[in-house]
Amino acid sequence: MSTSIRSIVYTALFSALFIVMSAIKLPLGFSPVPITLQNLALMLAGAFLGARYGGLSILLVCVLAALGLPLLGGQGGLAVVFGPTGGFIWMFPICAVVVGYLIPRALSSSILQKNTTLRFLVLLAIFMGFGSLLSYAGGVPWLAYAANLSLSKALAAGMYPFLIGDLVKAIAATIVTMALQTHIPALRNRSERS
Repeated sequence: MSTSIRSIVYTALFSALFIVMSAIKLPLGFSPVPITLQNLALMLAGAFLGARYGGLSILLVCVLAALGLPLLGGQGGLAVVFGPTGGFIWMFPICAVVVGYLIPRALSSSILQKNTTLRFLVLLAIFMGFGSLLSYAGGVPWLAYAANLSLSKALAAGMYPFLIGDLVKAIAATIVTMALQTHIPALRNRSERS
């Protein structure tokens, strides 16, 4: 398989993972923002594919959803992309790019290679900070605007209830990344050589 075909296949696989994890959702009665596994999917896309293809895999889903395909929790169209959760959707590709940029640098650090606990904590901080918390930078202000809420109410409806779940997802991404870290360079090199 040529490297360009590999890149397409890997990008499509992580796009599919993002779609599946978007479909797993738990609506909260007090918030228009449901609990999903989307952040976990974008963390893994960034970690395994790198900034370019990890971001592309998530961006592809967001663009197709904006065009009307029901890919985000069974929904699509401009009403979803510009609805109350639209700010989160716009941030997802950015989160994947930042995670994809930082994770390989952390994994290749000689200091972190020698200290498993420190490596775990650094990866966890990257996943939590840039795979989850960064999405709130666009998500919460847009939620406030789209749902006509004050910023404090948008934080209460769209951020605070999700932080523990975000931490669990970041821990899961860290465990998976550390368990498979020996395979990541080969996977990235194959997808980035195109």
